[in-house]
Amino acid sequence: SASAAALRADIVQCDPNPAEIGQYVNVWIKIENIGNTRAEDVSVEIIPSYPFSLDAGDETRRNIGILSPDRHASLEYHLYVDENARPGTRSIKVRYQDNEGTAWNEKTLNIWVGSGSDTFDSKGTIQLEQITTEPEVLMPGDTGTVTFTLKNTATQYSISLGGDVYDTNARIRSATLEGTDEIRVNSDPYHDTGILGPGDSVDLTYNIKVDDTARDGTKHLEFIVVGSSHTYNYDWNIPVKVDSAGIKVIPTKPLTIDNGVTTIEFDVVNIHPNTLTSVSVRPQAEGIEFSPVEYFIGSMDHDELFTVEFDAQVVSR
Repeated sequence: SASAAALRADIVQCDPNPAEIGQYVNVWIKIENIGNTRAEDVSVEIIPSYPFSLDAGDETRRNIGILSPDRHASLEYHLYVDENARPGTRSIKVRYQDNEGTAWNEKTLNIWVGSGSDTFDSKGTIQLEQITTEPEVLMPGDTGTVTFTLKNTATQYSISLGGDVYDTNARIRSATLEGTDEIRVNSDPYHDTGILGPGDSVDLTYNIKVDDTARDGTKHLEFIVVGSSHTYNYDWNIPVKVDSAGIKVIPTKPLTIDNGVTTIEFDVVNIHPNTLTSVSVRPQAEGIEFSPVEYFIGSMDHDELFTVEFDAQVVSR
């Protein structure tokens, strides 16, 4: 159904992070309605696979019920990590449907598995400080980039909690930008980008491509960052604007033909929010020849106007 595509599933927290081999990990899965239609009867099913398992008797399928637009529900699962598991990124599958009898959607979600030596017990906090989309507003068919600036917001090098002293470094284990049906992400996720000291920042850039048939409006990409062992996974909705408005051509004087010859004049205006490049105007009409055949303008800033003129002659048949 149309509303089924508006549901999204993500892991928002793992405790501990990384999940420890031979131990239990608590996983919180968020089901969010990112569309404009109310989901009438949402159900969710978790499908664990090696090295993860649910205890006997634990429910794999749960019913959430009604989920209105821009609302979410969080489900907690208690998974066991097999004692013979190897460290690394492992996955589980989640299925969800918006109403009984509708098709199930399935998503693979990653969980970091490590040993005690993989634990990074620092207390730095990562903040999404800046988002830069280039161009700022995209047209259908455009390619562009999205750059994220992540910053460790700590202001001192250590902090005391419960009598223990911790450093305030922050670690980015992975950073993934996920696209939509209308915007494709052409860059791979970042892995182990390093440690950020207090006040340090890092820029991560992803290439994106807007589908030729994308509709105008604000699209929401998803930026997922897995950080230090004590933190939640960070999960941000990233707005990207798509606007197909481009060049508007306005006749500036009445068309009068004298002995099969006339001059036509147009105002050419860039109504797109961004600067457009390589703009040209090429008039066409059956039985009429134009001179020049094409008028090249070049770059046009937003709201910039050019006046162009063509001589037109009726061609006898």
